[in-house]
Amino acid sequence: MQRALVLGVALTLGGCASREFDIRTLPPETPAADNAAAAEATAALGAAIAGQPAQGENSPASESAPAAAEAVAADPVTPADAPSMDTYDPWGRLNRFTYRFNARFDRAIFVPAANTYRRLPSPVVKGVHNFFGNLSEVDSVVNYVLQLRLKRAAQSLGRLAVNSTLGLAGLFDVATRFKMPAAPTGFSDTLGTWGMHPGPYLVIPLIGPSTLRDGIGVLGDYGVSYGVNLANLYRGNQEKTWSLGVVNAVDQRAHVSFRYYDTASPFEYENVRFLYVRKRLLEDEGLRRRKRPQAPAAGAPAGQ
Repeated sequence: MQRALVLGVALTLGGCASREFDIRTLPPETPAADNAAAAEATAALGAAIAGQPAQGENSPASESAPAAAEAVAADPVTPADAPSMDTYDPWGRLNRFTYRFNARFDRAIFVPAANTYRRLPSPVVKGVHNFFGNLSEVDSVVNYVLQLRLKRAAQSLGRLAVNSTLGLAGLFDVATRFKMPAAPTGFSDTLGTWGMHPGPYLVIPLIGPSTLRDGIGVLGDYGVSYGVNLANLYRGNQEKTWSLGVVNAVDQRAHVSFRYYDTASPFEYENVRFLYVRKRLLEDEGLRRRKRPQAPAAGAPAGQ
């Protein structure tokens, strides 16, 4: 009995620790009007399915019957409606070779270095991560301007100014506390904003899954950083520049939980390729929706 009680308490506390616990009470009785409306709507839907007129032809629920009938009569979703698993991969042989090389390099060098880095005191790891995040605001400012998203550009510029001063060269993310959240972007997003397709799948050495457009974006972002040369970090002492790049790469790897060939799937390459390209296409759809004019609200004049 004691064991059962202890187990029940442990499960209850574990559930409370892993999700929100909310208690809501229902009203003591439901108004009769709601019951009548629900019954009428159910009758209208049943009549629509059966192809018979419902009672109360002039009721609001009966007006939705044709729409319900049309929805029921519509063709069901078929496998042809699902997105294709095929991904344009004309350099598949080279990509697979690069994928295997990245996996070996990751296991032999990258992951051990990242694990050692993560053993450093938490304030050090967080400060280094904030520092490189602050440097990336330069790319965000330039690319938001190129995307004509000037409000976002001003926010990124504000984050750069606040964190570079009050945040001690970006070691502390003070801007987020001032309700200026990070929203990074890059040259690949800029190309996508202006209609460039992600292009064929591409596995970049040491970087991993990408597309042709993302590869161009990596070069564009480095060009921006090199051109701006904030605090002379990219065109100063070569040893300092290389050391900065290595620390940035290890920090980025330490914050990514993916491990090569840990999925135990013989189709890991295909799965990673599909998920990455599908993610980029969904992000592009979001960029296009921001550029589309908003449809006027129902009942509003067309000119508003």
